[in-house]
Amino acid sequence: MAKKKENLKEVKTGELEKKLHTLQEEERGIRFKAEGARSKNVKELWNLKKTIARILTELNNRTGEEK
Repeated sequence: MAKKKENLKEVKTGELEKKLHTLQEEERGIRFKAEGARSKNVKELWNLKKTIARILTELNNRTGEEK
């Protein structure tokens, strides 16, 4: 069964920035781990990048609304 997407519009900006930072750190770790060995979950990096893009899009939409 597919995992339900989190509604980012209801999350506060500070929390989104924290989540973005942790996801970027996790992405960096996966990339370095991938250099030495095979990952068991090949879509893990792809899913992380997609989630990061969703968060960045929401943050950019919020800054656009403030101007």
